[in-house]
Amino acid sequence: MGGGGRGGRSRTQRKHFRQNRENVWKRSKSDPDPSSTSETQNPTWTPFATQNPAFDAYYKEQGIVDLQEWDEFVALLRTPLPATFRINSSSQFSDDIRSQLENDFVHSLRDEVVEGVETEAIRPLLWYPGNFAWHSNFSRMQLRKTQTLERFHEFLKLENEIGNITRQEAVSMVPPLFLDVHSDHFVLDMCAAPGSKTFQLLEIIHQSTKSGSLPDGMVVANDLDVQRCNLLIHQTKRMCTANLIVTNHEAQHFPGCRLNRNYEKMELDHHIGQLLFDRVLCDVPCSGDGTLRKAPDLWRKWNTGMGTGLHSLQVLIAMRGISLLKIGGRMVYSTCSMNPIENEAVVAEVLRRSGGSVELVDVSSELPQLIRRPGLKRWKVFDKGTWLASYKDVPKFRRSVILPSMFPLGRGNLDLVDSSNCNVDIGDDITGGVNGNAEDGIQAVENPVMPESAEEVSDFPIEHCMRIVPHDQNTGAFFIAVLQKVSPLPAIPEKPKKEIDEQYVEPANQGIEDAQVPHINSSESAHEEVLKAVSEENVNDNEPITEDLEVSPVTCEEQNSKETEEPPNVQNMVKPVPGKRKLQIQGKWRGVDPVVFFKDEAIINSIRDFYGIDEHFPFNGHLVTRNNDPSHVKRIYYISKSVKDVLELNFSVGQQLKITSIGLKMFERQTARQGCSAPCAFRISSEGLPLILPYITKQILQASPVDFKHLLQNKDVKFEDFDDAEFGEKAANLMPGCCVVILGKGNRVATESLKVDESTIAIGCWRGRSRLTVMVTAMDCQELLERLLIRLDTEKDSSGNVDKSSNDVGGEVQPVQELNGKNDNDVKSTVS
Repeated sequence: MGGGGRGGRSRTQRKHFRQNRENVWKRSKSDPDPSSTSETQNPTWTPFATQNPAFDAYYKEQGIVDLQEWDEFVALLRTPLPATFRINSSSQFSDDIRSQLENDFVHSLRDEVVEGVETEAIRPLLWYPGNFAWHSNFSRMQLRKTQTLERFHEFLKLENEIGNITRQEAVSMVPPLFLDVHSDHFVLDMCAAPGSKTFQLLEIIHQSTKSGSLPDGMVVANDLDVQRCNLLIHQTKRMCTANLIVTNHEAQHFPGCRLNRNYEKMELDHHIGQLLFDRVLCDVPCSGDGTLRKAPDLWRKWNTGMGTGLHSLQVLIAMRGISLLKIGGRMVYSTCSMNPIENEAVVAEVLRRSGGSVELVDVSSELPQLIRRPGLKRWKVFDKGTWLASYKDVPKFRRSVILPSMFPLGRGNLDLVDSSNCNVDIGDDITGGVNGNAEDGIQAVENPVMPESAEEVSDFPIEHCMRIVPHDQNTGAFFIAVLQKVSPLPAIPEKPKKEIDEQYVEPANQGIEDAQVPHINSSESAHEEVLKAVSEENVNDNEPITEDLEVSPVTCEEQNSKETEEPPNVQNMVKPVPGKRKLQIQGKWRGVDPVVFFKDEAIINSIRDFYGIDEHFPFNGHLVTRNNDPSHVKRIYYISKSVKDVLELNFSVGQQLKITSIGLKMFERQTARQGCSAPCAFRISSEGLPLILPYITKQILQASPVDFKHLLQNKDVKFEDFDDAEFGEKAANLMPGCCVVILGKGNRVATESLKVDESTIAIGCWRGRSRLTVMVTAMDCQELLERLLIRLDTEKDSSGNVDKSSNDVGGEVQPVQELNGKNDNDVKSTVS
């Protein structure tokens, strides 16, 4: 998962998230293979432990698989996870990449089958629509280390960096498919980093979009860790979309951005009065034991407290997602954990709190080739060496940790809880197993105390949830539940105010262990916060309203990441006012550049005139910058109408959304010496070129395949050196500055007017004094050139009348026509 960067081992993910759990199947170059190194040379090396008696005893008792399957289940968990990837279905070259996999790599890798459950080197995932997702019979380490797989590995790296494919765990691809996203939907990804699922959601929204147009929907991708937001931005920028907002909030406190009634009466032209979503993806932070195959270090760290410690946070996030959902909307709750306390127990609690306003959807008929198992109807809680079947079995002093919502029926007597005796920190259960002596946990499981009460069975249709187990289709483990909101959440009697203004403030220097789990000192406080998440929706006509703003970041993904620490700042602190909501001061989020609508008419008109941009292309209100000073604007971003509406709403409610990234980079100031003398100071960004291309009438040329290839290979070509003299003359007659060159269909420049559609391939160039210079990265040039040559070679093989004496692209008119009829969206990523 996650986009591989240009720097190999120095990718963004490795550079910024060194605290993350690494893929320890991979051994670094500084740690040689023990088979070739004596113990005296490397005495500290020990094999990875892939056994944990506590794990075995816990999941056998929970019955997540039948006992006769247990050996097969555990044996596969101890093997590395095969690499999987997904083709960007909205990419211009998506069909070509799929054909290359089907017709080239499937055959060339046939002899590389590794021993195991697979019989094919690579194969499409049959349950994924359109054969756009692929499974390889190689782990990521095998791909990196095996010489015969080098070409395939280089192919994956290049296409992933460009944005044509996304390397992603197979089970991670499932939740977005069950969301049933349409192109006009507003979608919230609550815990989005590293961004593979967000990218998938954007693909679906853009899938049926024509060239030069944008879908009506949009995606808000949220993560609470600033550094992980950077990874999220790095991943999603390959999509080149104007329909994305990246935010930085705790998911359980995500703002609802509701306008008050008086404002609505004054501003009748507002399209939306509150931020509600048609679809919500709630992929919550979890213990992650479903990822044991790619993170075997978890075998050593695993303990039962990892799941129970996260349960309350998961309920809060899920309830916030439901409150932000439109009536009739759908939310998918998912984890990469196998623990029913994090899965079925959370879903049951959401249904319980929702009081019939939310239903669990039966999707067993969807994706029939995906093997899944029903959710568990019964489970137990294990705590301090004791199996607990009911909340009444929980000792009084443990009721701060073991909550009623963890049990199938969710029944608990809150009045029996003596909060004065409940000072046990949830973190005690986690750190004791992770950093302490694991033998204590093992001993407790080997000699458990059985419950006194009868085993409970959930009265909700939990069997509609889905469990994906590794040995069914050679994957990781995953849990998915599909929920639909059928009516407003029920009104909850308001609790007495207990320091509302301070209740969400957390220590500024909270450590990474603490960041994994919320500190809840009594089941009463956990209950109150869940009620609050529900009752928010019922303020003002049973619709959600936010009163939660910036809070200390905590991890919001299945992997751990270090909390971003910020020193106190007087400007960003609001004095508490009893009975009043805590308001953010004008959205001045510390460390985040402001989002400002760009309204400099002089610059906008100069851009319009220089490129001859058609008046039908909407400019007004669609341009934003991240700089308050218009005279020092370096980049201008373009946003879709849906993003524009959300941004205007955000301004109206005091900038409650902490926006870290928004829109599509469309124009960039040219700072080079030659750029300063150009008539227009802004060049068209390669990311924004595919969107604005159909509307450009000036500074645009059509090149023959020979000259287009010449530009890509040499990057810098004098006017007189072009094969087509007429093209060189037209280039010389352009105004100095940025221009666009599109791939033509023949050996000479077309005399008729240029026709641009979704099949058009274009690159940005700079018209200098005597030459054209390609303004595309070397990697993008390489990818585009290779893609074109593959297409041409394919056509040459299938055509008998090609001039075999010419090795140049120029003589192959028919192949270029075919290529030109298929490939647009790849230039979107190739030129990016």
